[in-house]
Amino acid sequence: MALPGKDRKTERNSDQTRINNNIRERQVRVISEEGEQLGILDTEAALTRARDAGLDLVEVAATEKPPVCRIMDYGKYKYDKSKKRQGQSAAHHGKLKEIRLRPKTGTHDIDYKVKQAVGFLKHKDKVQVSVIFRGREMAHIEEGQRVMQNVLDELLLYGKLEATPQQFGKRMMCTVSPK
Repeated sequence: MALPGKDRKTERNSDQTRINNNIRERQVRVISEEGEQLGILDTEAALTRARDAGLDLVEVAATEKPPVCRIMDYGKYKYDKSKKRQGQSAAHHGKLKEIRLRPKTGTHDIDYKVKQAVGFLKHKDKVQVSVIFRGREMAHIEEGQRVMQNVLDELLLYGKLEATPQQFGKRMMCTVSPK
């Protein structure tokens, strides 16, 4: 035995919008293509108006009493909606990129890493600069501070310092965010 209401399937599009003959209410509030209110009409009369204009009757507010329908080109509406959704997902969310250095890193290698970091900043990503100390290098922290300061002098032309460099065990770190 079928449960009441379960045997009839309400046909809807993939985005749950009822259009044309899928609108089940007897009367609907109709809005024209230009945006003017046509008032409350029988669904059949609204469908006739939409067909005469060569357009679709689309239910835009199903929860209202009576439901609000608009006369529009549904294909164009769906296309614009998908384009808008794609545009939102394409927005760049800044990531955290890291460059790692050592106190004895050569100047050419530092220049190359700085060049990469500048590219990250121009691409609106944050850059974490880390100077890592190993073994006896811990006795000469001032050498790591010098490397860090040289890197920051060049990076601050393209970004701003979020916090001053701090030592965390064998690692000295700071973060530079894009301007």
